[in-house]
Amino acid sequence: MKADDTLRSDRSENLEFTPEVKAATADVWERVRGVLPEIEWPVHAPLIHAIRQWKQRRNAVILAHNYQTPEIFHGVADLTGDSLALAQQAADTEADLIVLCGVHFMAETAKILNPEKTVLIPDRRAGCSLADSITGADIRLLKERYPGVPVVTYVNTSAEVKAETDVCCTSSNALAVVESLDSDRVLFLPDEYLARWVASQTDKEIIAWKGHCEVHERFTGDELRRYRENDPGLQIIAHPECPPDVLDEADFVGSTSAMIGYVGDHKPRKVVMVTECSMSDNVAVAHPDVEFVRPCNLCPHMKRITLPKILDSLIHLRDEVTVEPDVAKRARRAVERMLAIPTHGLHRGSRSESPVEPELIARAPVTDSLTGLSTTGPLS
Repeated sequence: MKADDTLRSDRSENLEFTPEVKAATADVWERVRGVLPEIEWPVHAPLIHAIRQWKQRRNAVILAHNYQTPEIFHGVADLTGDSLALAQQAADTEADLIVLCGVHFMAETAKILNPEKTVLIPDRRAGCSLADSITGADIRLLKERYPGVPVVTYVNTSAEVKAETDVCCTSSNALAVVESLDSDRVLFLPDEYLARWVASQTDKEIIAWKGHCEVHERFTGDELRRYRENDPGLQIIAHPECPPDVLDEADFVGSTSAMIGYVGDHKPRKVVMVTECSMSDNVAVAHPDVEFVRPCNLCPHMKRITLPKILDSLIHLRDEVTVEPDVAKRARRAVERMLAIPTHGLHRGSRSESPVEPELIARAPVTDSLTGLSTTGPLS
């Protein structure tokens, strides 16, 4: 019997919504009943029950990014968080097997930090527009063009790119990483909008690459102004991967973990989280009294990860993520340097507390493509 046939057999024989499964997954249903339709639960519950059993058999740990759907995030994940938290947790896990419910660069990062462990991603097609926007060859050419300028790359990059990097960063610690460097100029790659946001908070000159997140770049300032016109009391919190006109409209700008913290600390009556749509569902589970407005931009790559694929991954140990040893060794240095830097956050407080005037952006000008940086491909 082929592997796919085995899995189909497992499903037909074992994945029924029985009273036993209902009882075993009742704790999850209580958490997610406010964000998942009840009609879907008989489909999700048997998969969650089976995944829990296979995790024990495999001594596996499931890491899930904040953008995963609620049935994954709250149903089967052992560890959750943003890119920084997942990197830290991957470095600390004692499990034999890591199943990364996120996109491919996150699974590569987990493998880089755990070279002796098996790391699986339920769908290896789960990519990232930012990771695809730059290559190791691009970094080498940039180093030739800007000799001696330290290179900071967003963790949303391939292992090959990390291997050419001085230090990595996430949206949680980008400012701290830049400020830690003994240089007046920094190459900050590949997210242009995150680079511009960092530039607004440092005196260092930031040289940026024109990479964009295909989810966050679709938001507009006009869209947010319409939300606020309809409800002046609405709180808007945005991810720094969004375009500048979006961040100008936000009451708070921060990483996904900072956005979650903002909701917990401020408990707004009504809030719009300007980031991937599933995160609002996951945060709403912990804050049922907060009304979430959902401008729903979904990440097509994150949504490739599903409960059936996670179960398939655990049963058949696929798809395994590997990184060439020399690349992994060099990339590990950049990631470990990042993890060693104390984080003091990258976010802006509310409008009434500490407004950021637009002219602050010009305090540390961002070099754009007119000075020689490519939009998406290698430098010419």
